[in-house]
Amino acid sequence: MLKRILVALSGTPFTPIAVRQGVELAQKHGAYLTGVTVVDIERLKDVGPVPIGGASVAKNLAEHRMAVTQERVEKEIAGFEKACRDASVPYVVDRERGDAFELLLGLWRYHDLTIIGLRGLFEYGVVQNPDDYVIKLIRRGVRPIIAVSSEDREVNRVLVAYDGSPHSAMPMKRFAQLHLWPDATVRLVCFGFEDEVATPLLIDATAYLRAHGYEPEAQSMPGGAKPGLLAHAQEWGADLVVMGSTFRSRIRKIVMGPTTQEALMHAGMPLFLSQ
Repeated sequence: MLKRILVALSGTPFTPIAVRQGVELAQKHGAYLTGVTVVDIERLKDVGPVPIGGASVAKNLAEHRMAVTQERVEKEIAGFEKACRDASVPYVVDRERGDAFELLLGLWRYHDLTIIGLRGLFEYGVVQNPDDYVIKLIRRGVRPIIAVSSEDREVNRVLVAYDGSPHSAMPMKRFAQLHLWPDATVRLVCFGFEDEVATPLLIDATAYLRAHGYEPEAQSMPGGAKPGLLAHAQEWGADLVVMGSTFRSRIRKIVMGPTTQEALMHAGMPLFLSQ
């Protein structure tokens, strides 16, 4: 059941699409939206090395960045509120200041779904955040996530990547349980296995999706998911890709699975991510 959706009003080109997606899902499921803005004051104040005698200039620059950020935050909020009012969707706006990771983690605890942009978060055209922001959020436990692309599209065709592992079963199950787009055409794809291995996996996964109201088509692809997933999704015309966010421990370093990293960096369509 989908009742509470968190939408990041990030001030990037992805934000209007995230808002539209949130409004559409809220209408379909009778949910309400929380639009969140986050202003990281410490990052805005950090203008880099200050030369001797340059303190006044640095202060003025920091104040300018703060003023521009606040102006753009209000613009994002106004757009969000208008979209919700036009669609008669209940909503609340949460203006936050501080560390975006901690704040989103706190808000996520009380929402069923988080919608953000694939790349960049809470920039407002002033402070550029790293492109791996989505990866960091998932590492901190924020999931499920819909990471929207820069192309606005209706979700009619959904590609589910599945390899039989728990980390690929979880997003498939969460997608099915939330029943976000009940009328979507679903394709279930198993990459990198011979047919004798892939077939029973696809049969069981198809039965699970069917129990949740979908009639998926199933396909086995001989190549690996990292080189083949996005290419197959684009060729098939997928509007959304459902995939896992596996983690692998290597010499004290936690890294995102290579297929997920590839998708986050290069996907041209939205991703549904869970762990």
